[in-house]
Amino acid sequence: MTDKALSPKDTIRKLLLSMGQLGASDLHLKVGVAPYYRIAKQLRKVDMPPLPDNKFLEEAIIDLIPEQRRAEFQAGTDVDFSARIGTGDRYRINVFRSTAEIHVAIRRVQSIVPSFSELNLPPIYHQVIEKSFEGLVLISGVTGCGKSSTLAAMVDHINLNRAAHIITIEDPIEFQFKQSKSIVAQREIGIDIPNYQDALRYVVRQDPDCIMIGELRDRETMLAALQSAETGHLVMGSLHCADVQQTFSRILEFFDRNQHAFIRSSIANSLKAIMCQKLLPGIEEGTQFPATEVLINNSLVKEKINREEDDDLPAIISQAKDDGMRSFTQSLCELIETEKVHYDTAMEYAPNREGLGSAVKGISTSAGGLVGRIRS
Repeated sequence: MTDKALSPKDTIRKLLLSMGQLGASDLHLKVGVAPYYRIAKQLRKVDMPPLPDNKFLEEAIIDLIPEQRRAEFQAGTDVDFSARIGTGDRYRINVFRSTAEIHVAIRRVQSIVPSFSELNLPPIYHQVIEKSFEGLVLISGVTGCGKSSTLAAMVDHINLNRAAHIITIEDPIEFQFKQSKSIVAQREIGIDIPNYQDALRYVVRQDPDCIMIGELRDRETMLAALQSAETGHLVMGSLHCADVQQTFSRILEFFDRNQHAFIRSSIANSLKAIMCQKLLPGIEEGTQFPATEVLINNSLVKEKINREEDDDLPAIISQAKDDGMRSFTQSLCELIETEKVHYDTAMEYAPNREGLGSAVKGISTSAGGLVGRIRS
């Protein structure tokens, strides 16, 4: 794909441009091996010679690193940043070292902010944002499940439909928003503000209506999010958790046990929704669809949170009918029945395989996946 005679800077530019052409989500660079793309969740080796040494990689990426962050890179610190090339394409980049060799992980960021429908998200996602002018909305899931895209869709939905002052705090900035009905200020950690704690300390003095926190990663960030939500702001953020119960556990883990009663009360009062996601490969090659679990904080949920009865939440989600709550089992069943994903694929991602099997017992499968309904 690349010519051996290309300079380091030309090599990286060509590799980045090819990401869009190939539909690659990620690019991995490591000294001593050829680059790899991740396409449809699979790593694929690029047909080119191995990257020769640290000097080559350093020359290739140095112009991409923001000037304010280059000292960190030179000192050997892991560096997270975003970059844009002349085409307008944006990338989220992490540079780290292993056995003293440079490694680079690059994620391509779509230049157009996706809509809820383009992300195949259920209506409750935009309904929560349309109805909420204050409170806490959490997006949870493992790495690569689309949390950043979902948060971006939420921010842009507000931007397009409401006159609000939106402040985002990101590490790094991924999607860039064009001002519409709202004023949008995007702050990048390490460039606009040193850290999340400082950003959140000052944000309530900046007259925000809506605050988006890229990642809730520690006690200080979580506490600031809860306090901002309780004082009349709409706060959206993400957590690396697989489901609703793990999300509650993770929040509580940030705090000492003697603070849990206070934190539970704060969550019960400020929480609007927890939305968890898993991204599944679709039947059609190259497609992906989210399975979702959604908890809406109604009076019963609030009572369970305060009483430390979190174990009852999955049953509440499964049995809810009219308020938009949905379990992973219900979501996976919908994906199978609408022939978006194979039955066998859904089973791999199901938290309760027996429950999913019972829910779709009218569907026949073969080794290739879904083949149709059983007719009596």
